[in-house]
Amino acid sequence: MQTIYEMVKEFARKYPGTIAWRKKAHAKVIEKHLNPDEHVTYAFCCQKGYSSLDIFNTYAVAVTNKRIIVAQKRVLFGYLFISITPDMFNDLSIKTGIIWGKVNIDTVKEVVVLSNLSKASMDEIETNISEYMMREKAILREVGKGA
Repeated sequence: MQTIYEMVKEFARKYPGTIAWRKKAHAKVIEKHLNPDEHVTYAFCCQKGYSSLDIFNTYAVAVTNKRIIVAQKRVLFGYLFISITPDMFNDLSIKTGIIWGKVNIDTVKEVVVLSNLSKASMDEIETNISEYMMREKAILREVGKGA
């Protein structure tokens, strides 16, 4: 089984137009927060933010069997961690420009913008996130009907 870092590194190799560095440090933050019954099904690297010019906010993103995790190890100390569970997920949108693409994950509380991704990676990212969320939302609806 691949580690999170190997998955992120493979994504960066497959889509070299994506801007990302410190992938190993970001992957360690995700590993630190994985629950015992949780496993990563897909992982990638990106920038977080609206501006394509802000290239200093590299993150690692993991889709697990329970949630989506967005993590960044800060340069000096500390880290940033965002967990998006299926019940908080509203919508997903993809935007592409001349060079890069953006993924907007709309949650109940905020819109998480993942940017400076290779345009070629948009289909793969959308498919992995959408399939996961549709599957988990269906499970939530079934649980709600049974209650």
